[in-house]
Amino acid sequence: MLQKRYRLYIDESGDHTYNLLDEPEHRFLALLGVWFESSTDYVAFADALEDMKREIFGPRKDNPVVLHRSDIINRKKAFGVLRDNSLQQSFDDQLCDVIGNAQFNMVCVVIDKRLHLQQNVSPFHPYHTCLAALLDCYCGWLNYHKAIGDVMAEARGAQEDRQLAQAYLRAFESGTFTLSHTHYQRALTTKELKLRKKNENIAGLQLADVLAHPLKCWVLAREAKITWSTSPYAIRLLDVALPKLICHPELGHTEDYGAVMLPK
Repeated sequence: MLQKRYRLYIDESGDHTYNLLDEPEHRFLALLGVWFESSTDYVAFADALEDMKREIFGPRKDNPVVLHRSDIINRKKAFGVLRDNSLQQSFDDQLCDVIGNAQFNMVCVVIDKRLHLQQNVSPFHPYHTCLAALLDCYCGWLNYHKAIGDVMAEARGAQEDRQLAQAYLRAFESGTFTLSHTHYQRALTTKELKLRKKNENIAGLQLADVLAHPLKCWVLAREAKITWSTSPYAIRLLDVALPKLICHPELGHTEDYGAVMLPK
């Protein structure tokens, strides 16, 4: 029997610098990873997402609409049509339906950079710290289910991409502080991290982009790091997305498994 193959798609909410750490929007960084069974579940999701875009925005073969949270909120680029209340309502409803009906799994890792800096004289890059924790969860899930997979992240720039690929390779070849390299090599099909730009219309990266911020806020509120305050539509997105967080296979909770707060 062939092993099932999955792909993890990663996007972030927040920045990776250690600047302005007294401001919540800069203090916390989140990485969200979503993964699909490659040959069936992902194709169904990608097709449903494109069908939704075609209905809302019309056919745009040479200039596809790419979901980007900041553009959606600010009604920029193609999303300017959402100033029409009826189109906005249809977009909101259909996006929730597409996400709710999609078959995927999810992990959200959030780091408190101020605390991370206080605890470490020479702290690791916060994005790479989150990536290691995210790979721990993803590869653990794959190994538990006797499956295999690879990883795709959004390209962010030549230097950042090179450093991120090196961090991924380091985990694959040498392991992390918590797990040995065998944990990763048993699960991952390649030592190469796939990097793609947002404008390439990758459905999995768009899903991670849309969900990363509300999931970060949800984790921080649960950890009492911030006061819960988010838009009604973000709450609707959370209602359909939170059931996708992976749970501990024996204990049945998401804490430190599907939703991880760093430092621990």
